[in-house]
Amino acid sequence: MTRTLAALGPAFLVLTGCGYVGNPLPPLANVPAPVTELAAVQRESRIIVHFKLPASTTESFPIKSELKVDLRIGPAAEGPFRAAEWAAQAQTVPPGEIAAGVATFSIPSASWTGRSVVIGARVIGANGKASDWTALESLPVVPPPEKPGTPTIDNTPEGLRLVWDGPPGEFRIYRKADGEKDFAPVADVAQREWVDRATASGSSYTYIVQRIVKLGLHHEAESEPSAENRKMAEDKFPPAAPSGLRASPAAGSIELSWERNLEPDLGGYRVYRAAAGGPFEKIADVSQIPSYSDRGVKSGQGYRYAVTAVDKLGNESGQSAAAEATVQ
Repeated sequence: MTRTLAALGPAFLVLTGCGYVGNPLPPLANVPAPVTELAAVQRESRIIVHFKLPASTTESFPIKSELKVDLRIGPAAEGPFRAAEWAAQAQTVPPGEIAAGVATFSIPSASWTGRSVVIGARVIGANGKASDWTALESLPVVPPPEKPGTPTIDNTPEGLRLVWDGPPGEFRIYRKADGEKDFAPVADVAQREWVDRATASGSSYTYIVQRIVKLGLHHEAESEPSAENRKMAEDKFPPAAPSGLRASPAAGSIELSWERNLEPDLGGYRVYRAAAGGPFEKIADVSQIPSYSDRGVKSGQGYRYAVTAVDKLGNESGQSAAAEATVQ
């Protein structure tokens, strides 16, 4: 027997489609997000600009096509930044380099010397849609700072001492130790010399120096780096001779004490003794405690003593002033 749907019960409405219920979604704008981490520094006669390319659109969708970079430089104007007005009169910068999502541009500074500029960047997608401008605040452009001379390096008791030629001003020192791949900044100074106190004897260090011109709170101009110079740190400098040596007779001994040395690399002390007008002879190496009990003496005999300080590398100081005592 044949049955119809009507015979089976209430009628059913069968729907087909994508399964979405509601109004259609608007199309994606596909506008690239603005560039980030825009920074610029004047180095000698060029302005070096770096910024990070966006990886997504303003709607947080990944950008899969190649972006066109638009970098411009123009005079700074008084009042708030108006992107359209600035972009209309700014100069387009020739293409730079892009590596690992970071764009780098080099702009000659000569035509902008003595003026303040605004540098802005945006990107344009394959669909022709552009991001908003990201603009760097006003950057003063100055004559190229003079390159410092090659630093001379000498070992001193405090560490490696650098001295260089050049006009007075502010300087930044970069250092690279043996085994390190890149230079790292270690000091900013306002004179043409500096002592690196963070060195280890037996290790070599390479240095370069840059002249720095501060341009307000957030910007600066840099010279070209000086030529490199390298030096091995060597501790050839003994501690100071101990002072205040006292010799006090006691029953069967002579007790010695002196002022403590303050060198951070002090290893200990060395005690010398002379009997009956004879020469000094070493009788003991002692710890950093500034005292010693000499029990190898004879009753009724007089002795003279001197003490030296020894650092951890074995460098020995001169002798202290002598002290005398007679055994009881």
